[in-house]
This record gives sequence, C-alpha cells and structure tokens, in this order.
Amino acid sequence: MNPATALATVLVDELLRCGMTEVVLAPGSRSAPLALALHAAEQAGRVRLHVRIDERSASFLALGLAKRSARPVALVCTSGTAAANFHPAVIEAHESRVPLVVLTADRPPELRGTGANQTIDQVKLYGTAARWSAEIGVPEDRPGMVAYWRSLVSRAWGLAQFPVAGPVHLNAAFREPLIPDGDESWCEPLGGDASGAWTRVRAATPGSVLHVPPTRRGLLVVGDGAVNVKRYVAAASMAGWPVLAEPNGNARYGDHALSAHHFLLGVPEFVERHRPEVVVTLGKPGLSRPLLSLLRLAEEHIVLSPDLAHWPDPVRSATQVAQDVEIPVVSGDDAWLKSWRAADAAAAAAVDRVLDARPEVTEPRLARDLAASLPGGSLLFCAASMPIRDLDQVMRPRRGIRIMANRGASGIDGLVSTAMGAALAHSGRSYALLGDLAFLHDQNGLILGPQEHRPDLALVVVNNQGGGIFSLLPQAALRDPFERVFGTPQQVDLEAVAAAHRLPYRRVQEAAQVPKAIAGEGLRMIEVRTDREVNAVLHAEMRQAAHRAVRDLLAG
Repeated sequence: MNPATALATVLVDELLRCGMTEVVLAPGSRSAPLALALHAAEQAGRVRLHVRIDERSASFLALGLAKRSARPVALVCTSGTAAANFHPAVIEAHESRVPLVVLTADRPPELRGTGANQTIDQVKLYGTAARWSAEIGVPEDRPGMVAYWRSLVSRAWGLAQFPVAGPVHLNAAFREPLIPDGDESWCEPLGGDASGAWTRVRAATPGSVLHVPPTRRGLLVVGDGAVNVKRYVAAASMAGWPVLAEPNGNARYGDHALSAHHFLLGVPEFVERHRPEVVVTLGKPGLSRPLLSLLRLAEEHIVLSPDLAHWPDPVRSATQVAQDVEIPVVSGDDAWLKSWRAADAAAAAAVDRVLDARPEVTEPRLARDLAASLPGGSLLFCAASMPIRDLDQVMRPRRGIRIMANRGASGIDGLVSTAMGAALAHSGRSYALLGDLAFLHDQNGLILGPQEHRPDLALVVVNNQGGGIFSLLPQAALRDPFERVFGTPQQVDLEAVAAAHRLPYRRVQEAAQVPKAIAGEGLRMIEVRTDREVNAVLHAEMRQAAHRAVRDLLAG
C-alpha cells in the first residue's frame, strides 16, 4: 500500500471511530486519497458524504450540518486556494462555537516555496480562528505511524468539542502516487481500537467523574506539573497500586512509592509478568524511556488533565482523557503490589551497593545523597537534563521536600535565574543541582544589584567540563566528532566565577563531604568535579547490577 493511501485510510477510519456521521468534500487532485477513502466508507454505510464543487459553499454546508446537529462535521479539500476558500466558514465556526474538523490536503515539503502548481503555505492557514491545528507530515512506511495518525485525529475530534466547541485544522501532505497501487501490505496493522476512538475525551460536568475500571493490577504514574497529587496518591494506595513518580511530580513518598522503576522496566522478563490492566497518569512523564514504553502496554491508559486542550500523551497511548477520575478500592490480595515492591527493593539495593563502593563523589550518588540529606521543608531545583534524570533513577522515597525542574520544554537556558526566583518565593531552605553548561549558560542570573533581595540558595554545580548527558547517548560512539560537537568541553574556572560575584565557594571531592558542604545560609556555590567517561561507565554498572538483581529475584 502506498503511503498516501495508508494515511487517508487511517484518518478516515479514525474519524468514523470517533463518531463522524457527516462529511463534506470539495473535489480535487491532491485530496484524492481522502476522497477515495470517504467514498469507500459511504459505500460501506459508515458515513453520509456530501460533495460540492465550490469550496466556499462546501464549508458553509458543513457549518450548517454541525450547527444543527451540535456534532463535529469533517470538511475536506485539495491544496492551494481551495483551502483558503474555507476561511470565512472557519471564522464563523470559531465565533459561533460550531465544531468542525477541517482536513486540507497539501503538497509535500519539497514542493513548497518552489513555484510548484497549486502550492501555498497552508501551515496554520486559519490563524487564531482554529481552536487547534496540526501539520500531519508526509506519511512514511515505518512502525509507529498508525498510533501517531490515530492519536492526532482523536485529539482533533476531542478539541473540536472541548473545552469550547469550534473548528480544528489538520493539514495532510501527500506525495504521489495518490491512488491505490494494488499492494495491500504495510509495515504494521492499520486497524484501530475495536472499542471506538483511539483516545476518548471526557469533559467534566459539575458532579461528574470518570470511574477507573476496578482492578488490583493498576499503576499510578506521576510526572512533571501534576496537580492534586496527595489525593490521587492516597486513592492509588487504597487500591493497592504502586506509585511510579518522577521526582518533580512530588509524589515519591509513602509505602507504595517506588524508586528504581527505571531499572525494573528495563528487564523484559519483569515487564512481561507485570503488564498493568490500567495506568493513570498525572502530569507529563518523560524522564525514563522504559517508563514511557510501559504506557503502551496497559489495556487502559487514562490521562488525567485539567486542560482538555493540551493533555500530555508523549507516546500516544492514551485511551481516555479526563479532568477528574475516581480510583476504586477493590478487594483482593496484595500480590501485585508486593511483587513490584520486592523487585524495586532488590534493584535499589543493587544500585546503592554500586554507588557506595566509590568513596569519591559521583553524579548519581550526589543526587541520591543530596535528596536524602536536605532538611524538611526544603526546595530542590534541578537542571532539566542529567541532574533530574539521576535523581529519577536513585532518589529514595521521602517526605518533606519539594522538587522542581524546567521540564516544560526541557531547555538549558535560564536555570540559575529560575532557581533564584523559586528560592525567593520559597519559605524554607533552597538548593539547586545544575550541570556546568547549564550554570554557565545563565551566569548573568548571578548579577544582583546592591539593593536586590538575595535568596537563601545553595548552587550545587556538577562540573564534568562539558555536556555530560551526551556521553550516555549513541553519539558517544562517534569518537572523532563527539568531543567537539557534542561533548562541548569548557575550561572555565568556576571558583573564579564565584569570586567575581562575591559568592561563598566550596569544592567537594569526597561523597561523605556533601551534607556538610551544602550547609549554610545565603547565596553560595558548591562545585563537584566529575569525569564524563567515568560517569558513563558508572551508569552502565548501575543498570547491570539492578537488572541482575531483578532477574535473580524472578528466578528465585
């Protein structure tokens, strides 16, 4: 099957699974794959198709259908000015809060800006009149595309209705051939969810709540930006579910919280025996690839999001999205929870042994010991790259501290200033764990006038003289260009930087020195020097030790 036919087949099928009953088509060449898929759907009795030769008339026909039925109607056209002729109706739908799903066919990127026939800039063509818009991208014959396409369509369908009804826009670029070529093969199944839409959106009404299917084999996953954490952690605990919380989700506390799930989920044998029936996610998870992979395995993946316009679903595995959920208490034994906790304890102990075997300070041990030694009521701000990942892998459950990180876009910029702002707003002691590049990127954050408020903040800077996270990525195997274009070595004297800003400075060499080094008050700097290659080896040892411990437990 050619990519254009595959994409159109999936887009139309997912719209039908979402509940589309009416669609309006303005004919054209580039939209041929969509037109053929819609015609086949009409012949199968799955949809009512309306064809109009004038795009402006077609769009207002769709507007009338949607306005009267109060249900989304799909509107399809070819590329070029055909799509522009939809604009008046899209504006009216926006102002009248009428749900439309506008599907514009487009030329592929290589034809744009070349003077190619019937090719204009259609990306975000309708501006602020569209509730939401997405450039689908040229279809490719590779695994993962079907989940992407179906997730995108079901998101569009939901956003056309919630939180405020209106038009949404999907721009689909098609390369030739545009008609079926007789080959039905594709690299993965094109089918969707037999129960309906890939992701079902549940808008909350006063007093309404989504009831999670009752099961003991559930998981609560907590990521960045989670809200109402205590309520849902308590509910998961009552249901007998493990809690897999990223540090900045601030839910890694209590008897149900795990600390080594990153390592557990890297053992295929463990994952195979611990496939969850339900996963509920709060916030935006994204620190651990094994954890993200687990989300795909759940029979039901419920994303809890107060904002139905921007729900987090990084691996496109959400089956339902809701603003509020109720996790029911189910009777039964604790075998599920005990199995997770036993494996977590074995992996964590194995990692601790690796870390404790080295007297010198290392990056993961620094993260572990720092989180454990902070006084109650403290704030810990972490750089968004390696420090927060180290914390995710080695931090043991504890109460009484708040952890923050700029994981919205995970940038390296402005971290010193963000940490200082958070410290000024915090009522207790504050600490920041930063890499050298993140620190140097925002040196200007240390420039304070004599009358400015100075935070009580300890800046703990891990200096491995470059970008440490790249040593753990596949780029590290490219020995010749690696150091210059990824490692980006620097030789800045951080003690001199501290002196230039008149900051108290201390350098830590031994792991046992960490608790004493971070003590004190006011704005101050603690430098910890490490080696990037040694750090990469240590992370491999941690992973191997944890996996071995889990496999031994499973074998026993």
